[in-house]
Amino acid sequence: MAQFCARLRKNPDLPSPSMRDIYRHPTIRSLTAALVQAAAADTPAPAPELTAPPAPVARASRAHHLLCGTAQLLIFLVYSLVWGFATARGYEWIAAGSGFVGIYVRSLLFGGIGFLALCIFPVIAKWLLVGRWKPGEFPIWGAAYLRFWFVKVLLHANPMVFFVGTPLYVLYLRALGARIGKGVTILSRTVPVCTDLLTVGAGTVIRKDAFFLCYRAHAGRIQTGRVTLGRDAYVGEKTVLDIDTSLGDGAQLGHSSALHSGQAVPDGERWHGSPAEPAQVDYLRVPPVRCGTVRRAWFGALTLLQTVFLYLPLTLGGVYMLFTEVPAIGKRLDPQTAVLTRPELIPDALGVSLALFSGFLVVGLVVLYTVPRLMGLFVKPDRVYPLYGFHYTLHRTAARMTNIKFFAWLFGDSSYIVHYLRGLGYDLSRVEQTGSNFGTEMQHETPFMVTVGSGTMIADGLSVINADYSSTSFRVSRVEIGPRNFLGNNIAFPVGGRTGENCLLATKVMIPLDGEVREGVGLLGSPCFEIPRSVDRDARFDHLREGEELHRQLSAKNRYNLRSMALMLGMRWFLVFALTLFGLVSVDLYGAVGHVVIALYLAMTLAFSTGYYILVERCLTRFRALTPQLCSIYHPIFWWHERVWKMPSQYLNIFNGTPFKALVWRLLGVRIGRQVFDDGCYITERTLATIGDDCTLNAGSKIQCHSQEDGTFKSDGSTLGAGCTLGVGAHVHYGVTMGDGAVLAPDSFLMKGEEVPAHAHWGGNPAVDMPGTGHRHGGTDRALEATDAPASVTR
Repeated sequence: MAQFCARLRKNPDLPSPSMRDIYRHPTIRSLTAALVQAAAADTPAPAPELTAPPAPVARASRAHHLLCGTAQLLIFLVYSLVWGFATARGYEWIAAGSGFVGIYVRSLLFGGIGFLALCIFPVIAKWLLVGRWKPGEFPIWGAAYLRFWFVKVLLHANPMVFFVGTPLYVLYLRALGARIGKGVTILSRTVPVCTDLLTVGAGTVIRKDAFFLCYRAHAGRIQTGRVTLGRDAYVGEKTVLDIDTSLGDGAQLGHSSALHSGQAVPDGERWHGSPAEPAQVDYLRVPPVRCGTVRRAWFGALTLLQTVFLYLPLTLGGVYMLFTEVPAIGKRLDPQTAVLTRPELIPDALGVSLALFSGFLVVGLVVLYTVPRLMGLFVKPDRVYPLYGFHYTLHRTAARMTNIKFFAWLFGDSSYIVHYLRGLGYDLSRVEQTGSNFGTEMQHETPFMVTVGSGTMIADGLSVINADYSSTSFRVSRVEIGPRNFLGNNIAFPVGGRTGENCLLATKVMIPLDGEVREGVGLLGSPCFEIPRSVDRDARFDHLREGEELHRQLSAKNRYNLRSMALMLGMRWFLVFALTLFGLVSVDLYGAVGHVVIALYLAMTLAFSTGYYILVERCLTRFRALTPQLCSIYHPIFWWHERVWKMPSQYLNIFNGTPFKALVWRLLGVRIGRQVFDDGCYITERTLATIGDDCTLNAGSKIQCHSQEDGTFKSDGSTLGAGCTLGVGAHVHYGVTMGDGAVLAPDSFLMKGEEVPAHAHWGGNPAVDMPGTGHRHGGTDRALEATDAPASVTR
């Protein structure tokens, strides 16, 4: 259907229907009547004001590109050197202590000072290098961008990120220049960078996975703008707040929604959708309770004291004990046995790495299956608790533990994920095994309040929102996903979702909270609308999903998945072994080289890990490009794709915002042009993606060159022309072509087979043509003056 719409758009004499029009009017006759009626209803509008054409892509010179990358590399090396020097001095000082009390006190002092330094340094660096952020823009790869990048990296790497969801995090954002009122609750781990442009009124709630960065990358420039939230506002999960957006007092933005640049929600109104539009649903669904300033202060103080007096000394003391008590390490630190032969290194590294890796697997599973269940006994369903107390602490701790990504990565996309999720606490009813019941990426507020019906299949990116929050309270409730459903990628499923049996929930769909319970239909978009549950093309492999044929194919898939899991575990263990070996060599060299060896170890760890993962992935693909597929999930080619998807990708985030990210993508097989700016995009099938020169890829964007619907797997290439921009959280499906200079707005979903004309601006979920939007007028010169000026001018 998307290709049908694209062909119509190529003829200027024909109307331009959207995917929403196609599904609302399933016959040619009804579609024609609707389009004719819409054309007749359009009255001639007054002549619009002349606006500037879309700004051309800011193309930095090759010299600026290389200089920026070189400067970023030098900054990393210097930071590693300073960190290595501090670590070495700290270890030597702790080792000079005597007895348990002496080691504890020295670990406490060194850990406390180090923690304070890591928290304060980003604040000082921000005020010295930038001063106060102002609305404007500046070119990527220039001096202003280098300062911006350095501050952003420091904010993302500082330990205060672990205090998200506590009053301490709010205080930290205030120290960075954000204007935040009393009683604000921020649950999102997405750190705002241009904090001076963030205003949050008292009593506001921001749920997790919400983007409110106060900047965006657009056409080769970084644009900064204000994000303003009034008093008692509510921002739902998986939302995007673009620059120059606002919510009034008491306003709400529902889950899976976005405010595009220039949108403002009036006081007291409730909006949802992407881009957002007025709605009637109340998304603030838990009543408030007493939770005053004293309670918040005590919780923040106790959290800080626990960190300084318990977690940090135990961690540092534990590392010291590891270094002294483990023979493989201790004998290298002992001056009398420091000179060792090379053959001893490999057996020692084997022993240490095997003990660490196997211990993590066994102890990790035991802890995950026991400790959160004990904590869950104290948090009763459908009962309202105040924030920042005993029950809130147990709830947060259990959520963090059960959302560890390693085991979902290991068991996902196989039959064995079912047993893992049941062990965590999921209610999976009577499971109909498909071999792909769940993907590798899932998250929840609590695993004990999730029910998934029989025969349901869930792709990656599901977030189960089974806890509701206000600025003073929270409540956990059961989320029920009906039987025989299929859930696409990147879906937030809230308590009270109005879906029942046999539904197709498309990628990035907004689950409805009002209206009748949907059954036997598909849902697409945000806000969602109904589409057919299935099409004939996807039913061609249904005979493989029943009877003896299913049993035979499932057995074969299970054996293949077991081999994949063993291969991935071996791959991960070998990396641990190699890094352990490098560590032992570093300990050997420490006496001769000193603290420099620690900095070299950090740099070598990053370089080796990146090269190792690239090599393993290319070996899995046999150094060949993937080819478009249309097959059953019981075909070996799909199992092979699942194996490739298991390749770790977290290391890619280290290179965000640097020229090295494009280099890594190129080594992984992406056909990528010159001077591409990638601030956090993810590409699932590397060799099926083509990205032109000077493209701009924002944080949270994704290029997914495949789709799975029930038992059918489809993949095809997607192409971004030169100078394209993907907005924050934008999602590009397979078989897509974007012309040169095209723009996809934040949080948009560009569906399979779409063709975006050159220099067009598309947005929405699903994406449609949005001419005349997304461009800032009259701010370029002012922005360059404000941002590229010396720090003393902008302070």
